[in-house]
Amino acid sequence: MIHSVDTYLETERLTLRRFTTDDADLLIELDSDAAVMRYLTGGSPTAPETVRDRHLPSIIAGYERWRGDLGLFAAYEKDGGAFIGWFCLRPEPQGPLDEVELGYRLRQAAWGKGYATECSRALLSKGFVELGVRVVWAETMAVNHGSRNIMEKLGMRLVDTIPTPPDMEMVEGSEQGGVRYEITHEQWEQQ
Repeated sequence: MIHSVDTYLETERLTLRRFTTDDADLLIELDSDAAVMRYLTGGSPTAPETVRDRHLPSIIAGYERWRGDLGLFAAYEKDGGAFIGWFCLRPEPQGPLDEVELGYRLRQAAWGKGYATECSRALLSKGFVELGVRVVWAETMAVNHGSRNIMEKLGMRLVDTIPTPPDMEMVEGSEQGGVRYEITHEQWEQQ
């Protein structure tokens, strides 16, 4: 059950809430789907102990660091309450608070329903209107056309190409590198 005290954001069909220490199995299951991990690890799952000992504590520490305003949040369907994945709106670890990354990782069952666009639009609005964000950026593999289409639907602009990190060279399409999209507060207001 989603407790309102934990709710970070609501859209028409989704609720975002903060992760808790009890949520490791949700993240382990998400990261064990080869299709979900295709453009992240080449399909390899994240080891359960990595999720429990590193990822989840880091996510929870982020809520402290950013006073609960920014971070990585669990996404649930309002109709039925199914966990569908996560969305993030967060700065680089040592970066300025007004430059934040938009990201998401969704279960296959949630693909193709417009959830990524719906929730990302709401996160952009929250960032720019409530949190004083100046620029939102997102990065993906050049070959990840699904994510690129979402970024473009949001009004984000392709601003740079980025080299593939060494730990992602086994990913299909890695030779094409990555892409970075951005949208500024001003650009968002003009849409």
